[in-house]
Amino acid sequence: MPSIVLVDDERWVRTALRKVIERSESPYQVVKECANGQEALDWLDYHEADIVMTDVKMPVMDGLTLVQLLRERPKPPEVVMISGYDDFQFVQFALRAQVVDYLLKPVEVDDMRKCLETIRTRQSAGGTTDAPTPVTAGNEREESPIKLAVRYIQEALPGDVTLQEVAAKVHLNPSYLSQLFKQQMKMNFIDYVLEQRMERAKQLLCRTTLRISEIAERVGYSDLAYFSNTYKRITGMTPTEYRKGRV
Repeated sequence: MPSIVLVDDERWVRTALRKVIERSESPYQVVKECANGQEALDWLDYHEADIVMTDVKMPVMDGLTLVQLLRERPKPPEVVMISGYDDFQFVQFALRAQVVDYLLKPVEVDDMRKCLETIRTRQSAGGTTDAPTPVTAGNEREESPIKLAVRYIQEALPGDVTLQEVAAKVHLNPSYLSQLFKQQMKMNFIDYVLEQRMERAKQLLCRTTLRISEIAERVGYSDLAYFSNTYKRITGMTPTEYRKGRV
């Protein structure tokens, strides 16, 4: 049975995580609980584990140091960081260290289930990649979370699309996806969605004779004035000015 090592200096947290893992109905089993990173490393010197779930802040050896030392091993286990802090520096470190997920306490059953499904898919595919691979069907399995996120955004537009919704689709924590998105797309999630709406508006302005109000509605804006102001802020021109310049 696939195995998990829990690393947290608070026993009640480890107990809670164990119960969440059990309730997730995944095939993974907790085989060891450790109070700090050094204790986990000592145990892993003589045992193997598929996953290490570690807190960030701990005495003796913290989770950041533990992750760095695990990455130096020939066959490191998958790592999930669990923290009570939605801290940019911690999330940034997790991205650089190719941590599978960054879960916030208290961890919900659904979040744990999605995280473990992601790891199971990665391991079934034969290894890790530069970014977590979500559980999907068919040829989607080989796509990165960002490629999948972009595809979901494209499919959802011009309807409403939120970070939480897309994060659920690609089986990642919203905070983790937000930082991953900014790192790989060089812009934040909201700006990307807005840019895509305006690109669709541009196409409609150039290729159709639809009224501006109709175009606004088609790209998700019920308020014409708000659409026009947003369009001008992004492109430097109002929709009417843009259309006239393309004629």
